[in-house]
Amino acid sequence: MRTPSALVRRRDPGSLARQLLLLQGLVVLVVVLVLGLVAWRQAQAAVESRATAQARSTAEAIADSPLVREAVVGPDPTGVLQPYVEQVRADTGISFITVLAPDRTRFTHPDPAEIGRPFLGTIAPALAGRTFTETSSGTLGPSVRAVAPVFAAGSDDRVVAMVGVGITVAAIGDDVTAALPGLLVAVLVVLAVGALGSWAISRRLHRQTHGLGAAPLVRMLEYYDAVLHAVREGLLLLDGDGRVQLVNDEARRLLDLDADVTGRHVSELGLSAELAATLSAQRPAADEVHVSGSRVLVVNQAPAIPRGRSVGTVVTLRDHTDLQALTGELDSVRSFAESLRAQAHEAANRLHTTVSLVELGRNAEAVEFATAELASAQQLTDRVVASVGEPVLAALLLGKAATAHERGVALEIDPDTAVGPTGIPGGDLVTIVGNLVDNAIDAALLGEPPREVQLAMEVVDGRLQVRVEDTGPGVSDPERVFDRGWTTKESAAPRGLGRGLGLALVDQAVRRNGGTVTVRPGPGGVFEVSLPVRTPAEAGR
Repeated sequence: MRTPSALVRRRDPGSLARQLLLLQGLVVLVVVLVLGLVAWRQAQAAVESRATAQARSTAEAIADSPLVREAVVGPDPTGVLQPYVEQVRADTGISFITVLAPDRTRFTHPDPAEIGRPFLGTIAPALAGRTFTETSSGTLGPSVRAVAPVFAAGSDDRVVAMVGVGITVAAIGDDVTAALPGLLVAVLVVLAVGALGSWAISRRLHRQTHGLGAAPLVRMLEYYDAVLHAVREGLLLLDGDGRVQLVNDEARRLLDLDADVTGRHVSELGLSAELAATLSAQRPAADEVHVSGSRVLVVNQAPAIPRGRSVGTVVTLRDHTDLQALTGELDSVRSFAESLRAQAHEAANRLHTTVSLVELGRNAEAVEFATAELASAQQLTDRVVASVGEPVLAALLLGKAATAHERGVALEIDPDTAVGPTGIPGGDLVTIVGNLVDNAIDAALLGEPPREVQLAMEVVDGRLQVRVEDTGPGVSDPERVFDRGWTTKESAAPRGLGRGLGLALVDQAVRRNGGTVTVRPGPGGVFEVSLPVRTPAEAGR
């Protein structure tokens, strides 16, 4: 039983190169035949033109001869002229030369039997004193002939005789036939050169198309096009110079590209500087995280080396924006859960201490100890819940406060903090505030005691103002602090797998919501974020 591919091969009329060779061969053959026919006609016309010119010049030369002028008015024109014109005819290869009287009577003829008989053909122009040429049939068959007037001696207008010179069509055909071998050689040479050129082109095309026929190439193109547009990963094909050769729909969406970017260099696509540098370098890359515009992209890049020859790179892009946001929320929930676990552990210790004080009969100290710790925790919880109307953000701050306390850093929330519903997506708020607070806690640990982080949030003139300040050494490079990969932390994580990503995500989330973020270098880093507050109607759009 034949496989589908075998059936396709059987129905295929042959490779594209073979079909092209046959078509080119047919075209070359037709062109050569047409050119040969044209050359044949041109040769025939040239021979006829040459024969006409020869007949005319010969007729005029004989008509101007003094011998002829005297003989045609003498007592024996035939006896004088017949030997003369026959000698001329033999020397020039002319088919016939006839000297005739104005009344058409022949004085000479190649066939002596025709002498004295009337000349067949037109003589009126010659009688009028003008030499003319024509193609006409006579006793020797069709011929190209010229008839010239013979003027009386000393007169330029009295015609006393005429000279007819002709070359038969058969003789002209013999001349054309004589030129045929050279013409055939030229035609064969042109045909051979055309066939050789077609073969060379077909061989090259055969290598370039891998021996595929037109139908398989069309099907392959249709399948590839369908796959490229259907795949849910962004795909870029770059040539050796870093110019885009192919881009699918998903890549256009992820990179916010124009309708047509084919042929443009990656540096002209409006990408982030780091992503453009990675694509331009055309180095291998595996699961590198890049921030581009409002998205977090995972980039893979590998060289394209068909048959051992590098032709550029293949780049795939995956959108991890939503995943990154979910990860941020998960981190916040995890942080909150860990803080609750830590608080439960501390609560157990405080409970044991309180119970022991009661057992020792020191009831007053037990009540004072228990209420003091409870009041402090309740005071923080009450202040956060009262000041922050976003439940996710409130839970994040409580978790961050507990985490900071465990790490020896005091997280102070400004008493004037007041944030109601902002219309800003909760995931973006968690990304912005959570990463800024985490960064501030890490920075405070690098400074001298007391280690503190201060957070203030309020809505002013329709904008949410967020300020995070720490007691750390400050920011060493404010211009690069939001670049993906920039960090002051020691980490064993390889580049591209999350190191130096937090502030880049902050910058991305801020710009996505139409806000601004600024940083003061130090001492003590200060980050300020300004975001437009949206009404519920605007947030729903």
